[in-house]
Amino acid sequence: MNSNNVSQYNIYPKEAFWNLSPTELEIISIKNKAAKKTNLGAISVNTGKFTGRSPKDRFIVKDETTSKNIFWSNINIPINEKYYKKLYTGITEYLKNKNIYVRDVFACDHPKHKLNVRIINEYAWSNLFCYNMFLRPSKKELNDFTPSWIVINAPGFKANPTLHGTRQENFAIINFTKKTVLIGGTAYTGEIKKSIFSILNFILPFEKNILSMHCSANVGENNDTAIFFGLSGTGKTTLSADPNRRLIGDDEHGWDNEGVFNFEGGCYAKCINLNKEGEPDIYNAIKSGALLENVGFYEKSNKIDFKDKFITENTRVSYPIHYIKNSISPSRSGNPKNIFFLTCDANGVLPPVSSLDTGQAMYHFLLGYTAKVAGTEEGVIEPQKTFSACFGEPFLPLHPTFYAKLLGKQIKKHNAKVWLINTGWTGGSYGEGERIKLKYTRNIISAVLNNNFAEINFTREKIFNLNIPEMCPNVPKEILNPKNTWSNKEKYTEKAKELAKSFNENFLRFEEHVTEEMKQGIPKNI
Repeated sequence: MNSNNVSQYNIYPKEAFWNLSPTELEIISIKNKAAKKTNLGAISVNTGKFTGRSPKDRFIVKDETTSKNIFWSNINIPINEKYYKKLYTGITEYLKNKNIYVRDVFACDHPKHKLNVRIINEYAWSNLFCYNMFLRPSKKELNDFTPSWIVINAPGFKANPTLHGTRQENFAIINFTKKTVLIGGTAYTGEIKKSIFSILNFILPFEKNILSMHCSANVGENNDTAIFFGLSGTGKTTLSADPNRRLIGDDEHGWDNEGVFNFEGGCYAKCINLNKEGEPDIYNAIKSGALLENVGFYEKSNKIDFKDKFITENTRVSYPIHYIKNSISPSRSGNPKNIFFLTCDANGVLPPVSSLDTGQAMYHFLLGYTAKVAGTEEGVIEPQKTFSACFGEPFLPLHPTFYAKLLGKQIKKHNAKVWLINTGWTGGSYGEGERIKLKYTRNIISAVLNNNFAEINFTREKIFNLNIPEMCPNVPKEILNPKNTWSNKEKYTEKAKELAKSFNENFLRFEEHVTEEMKQGIPKNI
C-alpha cells in the first residue's frame, strides 16, 4: 500500500505493509535473516539485549489528562510532554525510508468495550506477534477501521537519556492525551501487549467502573467460570490450559456485570522445560504461525531444545488463541464461580490451598505476594520475594486500592469463592525445600472446581489466619499444612513470622486508602 497511509503520523517509510498474513510475515522474517524455521513449524527469533520487560523504563506522559488521575510512583513514572515530543520526532525520523509493518487490531473481546488499535512495527516478526496476540478484525471491519490508539514500535531506535529524559536507551511511553504509545530500544514483544494492558487498566476501571485483571480464565461444561491471578511464572497459563475446560484467555481480562471477557486474541506462554506430555495444549500450539522467542536449539539443527536457558529462562511462544483446540469464541463467559490467587511462595510457608473470605481476598489481592521467577524481568536469575499489587502492579495506572475495592464489590455481588494457591516451595525455603508438584496443584484446582471441599473440614491457621482443608483428593494429606512438611518446626514458625511481618510492612504503603474490611487479612500472633 502507499506509504501516505501513515503520513498522518509523520512517518514516511520506504514501504508500508498493511495487515500481512502470518505466512507472509514468516517469509519476510526468514528472508531478512531475523528468524529461523524450527522443526515444529513455528519461526524463532532472538529479541537481543532485552529478553524480558523493563518496568523502570515505562513512562506515562504527565499532562492535564493524567496529572490528577494517575497514581504516580516508581511504577507509573512521569515524563514531561516535551520529551515525548522529542522521542516522537526521533522515532518517526528513524523509520523514514525503512520498510514498516502496520496492523489494525482490537483489544477486548466484548462489543461494548472493544478498543481499536493501530500498531506500526519496524520488524515483520513483531507484527506477527501482534497478529497472534490481539483480536483480528474481519475484512469488512478492516475496511471501516478507525484507530482509537496508535502504537509505534521501533526496537532499533535508541533514546539518548540526556536529550529524551529517559533512564537509558530503551523506553515504553504512554501518552493518554495523544492516545499513542512509543516503544524503542527493546525488541521484547511483551512490551507491546503490556502497554495495551496498562491503557485498559485505566480506561475500564476509571471510565466504566469495570474491573481489569491480570489473570487467566476458563469455563467448564456447566458454564462455571474460573479465573486465575498471578505473576508470570506462577502458573496462570499452565493451570488455565485444562483439557476438561474451555479456555477464555491466559493473561488479561475484564469483569463487568455480565461476566468475564478476554482482552486478547492469543496466548503468550513460557516454554522453558516445555514437553508434550506435561503441557500438550501449549506444545501442540507451536506450529506454523506461532512465534518463538529466545529458545535454544540442539547443535547444528533446527530442533528446539526447550531446556536450553543459555539466552534466558524467559523463553516464550505467542500463538492465536484458536490454536488451543478447546478455546471458546467469542472469548468471554459468565461471572466467575471460583477465583484463584496463585502465589509462588519461595519461603515455603504458605499452604498449597486455603480459602479466603471477601476481606482476606481484598487484602491478598492488594498485596499480590509472590516470587519473581527467573527470566521474567531483566536481572532476575533466581526467585525473589516481591509484592505486586493486584498481581499486576507494573501495569496499574490507578491506585491499587481502586482495583481492590472493585474486586470486593464483584465478589459480593456475584457470590464468588476465592482461594489462595501456593505454587512455590514446601518443606523449606528455596534452596532447602522443593517446589510443590504441578500434579498436586492441578488436583487441588480440580477439587475446587468439582466442589470437593464442600464436605471437608477446614482448620484455621494461626499466623496468616488462613482456612486450610484437612484433606484433598489425590493430594498427600501431610503437605496441606506446610508446617508438617518442615523437619524443623521452630524454623518454620520463625520463617512464617518473618514473612507475616513483610506482609504487614508492605500493607502500610496502602494504609491511607484501605477499608476496615481489607484489614481482615492482616496476619496475627507475630
